[in-house]
Amino acid sequence: MSNNSIGEEGFFFLRAETLCRGPVVTCEPEATVVEVAVKMGEHGLSGLVVTEGEAPVGIVSTRDLRDLIARTGGQLGDCRAREIMEADLVTVRPRDYLYDVLFKMAKHSIHRILVVDDQGRLFGIITDTDLLSLQTRSPLYLTREIESATSVAQLRGINQRILETIGSASRWGADTKSLVQLICHFNDAFTLRAIALMEAEEGIRLPEGAAYLVLGSEGRGEQTLRTDQDSAMVYADDFPRDRMPQLRSFAERLVDALEEVGIPRCPGNTLASNPEWCHSLSGWRRRLEQWISEPQPESMVNFSMFQDFRALHGDPRLEQDLHDHVFACVQRNGLYLPYMARHIERFGAPLGMFGRIRVERRGEHRGSVDIKKSGSFALTEGVSLLALEVGVFSGTTWDKVDQLARRGVVSVRDAQILSESFTYLMRLRLEKQLRALAEAREPDNHINPELMSPRDRERLRDALRGVNLLMKILRVRYKLDSIAR
Repeated sequence: MSNNSIGEEGFFFLRAETLCRGPVVTCEPEATVVEVAVKMGEHGLSGLVVTEGEAPVGIVSTRDLRDLIARTGGQLGDCRAREIMEADLVTVRPRDYLYDVLFKMAKHSIHRILVVDDQGRLFGIITDTDLLSLQTRSPLYLTREIESATSVAQLRGINQRILETIGSASRWGADTKSLVQLICHFNDAFTLRAIALMEAEEGIRLPEGAAYLVLGSEGRGEQTLRTDQDSAMVYADDFPRDRMPQLRSFAERLVDALEEVGIPRCPGNTLASNPEWCHSLSGWRRRLEQWISEPQPESMVNFSMFQDFRALHGDPRLEQDLHDHVFACVQRNGLYLPYMARHIERFGAPLGMFGRIRVERRGEHRGSVDIKKSGSFALTEGVSLLALEVGVFSGTTWDKVDQLARRGVVSVRDAQILSESFTYLMRLRLEKQLRALAEAREPDNHINPELMSPRDRERLRDALRGVNLLMKILRVRYKLDSIAR
């Protein structure tokens, strides 16, 4: 499967063992057809595998039973499975690709295929229903469903299946970057479809001369499973005043619609519907100038949230204008980058002497470490700051690290360490979220190192060392030791 994307075609290169079910319900060749029918009814099956020892020798289907009844007039007598079973079996091996399974099922016009190991023993079974289930869990299928949804309520139902799709992609070996970008793709698709439905069903649309911005992790295109809405609005300076009610109606309805779909509001109210996050182009310029020229804690938090913005809907020229303005402001205010770096440095990795992982000493998360607050957050913020200095605004943290290496801001070796550290921390977060959501628990970002295998604990330690490597890069580049505390 591609390291950069998960296409529907990639699913046909999965192995048969990924999809086949087992153990398989079987019967012996000498079982009576009545016994066969009873067993099929008990297990809700339309076919039963006949085995001798561990090897399959035939299949009895409901059609075979129906034909037998029609032929004998219901006088089944002492008929045995071996007398009516289909003995010309079509099989595949566990490591065969699913496209082989599809080809053989189509060629032989069959609804089920047996999977046998190298010794000919029954390994599992794949049915056409299993293949249909695979198709409906593919990202492309789900995207098409989103695009064809006819109501917000229908979108909510589709959203509940994202967990299954991401979980399946993870089990099938999708890399972390692809999973993260896939989640963001789904969220973008939900938002754009909600916007289309608002216009088609309610007559609510974004007026010309405005743009809906997504911020934070969605702005970077690297979301995990349960993220809040973070958004803003910008409109042109010559935007007609009589269209402001229409703009506010769009923002308020979209925030509500996304909440209905299952994407919760930002607890801090960083939302397009909040007047504090809805301004004209000049208004945003003034606000950004203030945040950058006066790097107080609140200003740095606000800018950190806004920095990775992108226009998901509306006039893209407004996004570019704001990016140009941010870069110019940073160039004019030489102290901003060092002060922001010092702020980020406070989120360094919890590693003590000899690489010991420092855990929380009290509270409900005692004995654990927050891998977002003390790990991935510092990486995203630190990398975004370095990228800001050289005018790189868009892309994921991985993309920005690559750009920093290309421009000589970090060495190729350091870039590799930063990317690997970020990848592992994001993978840990995703796996923890998948487990929690599958068990109907609220996911969090806390990991207990003592519950990890020695190998995984060492990988976590290496990832946290990567965080501290970035802190060292920031400290040296911005001469943080010379800044007064």
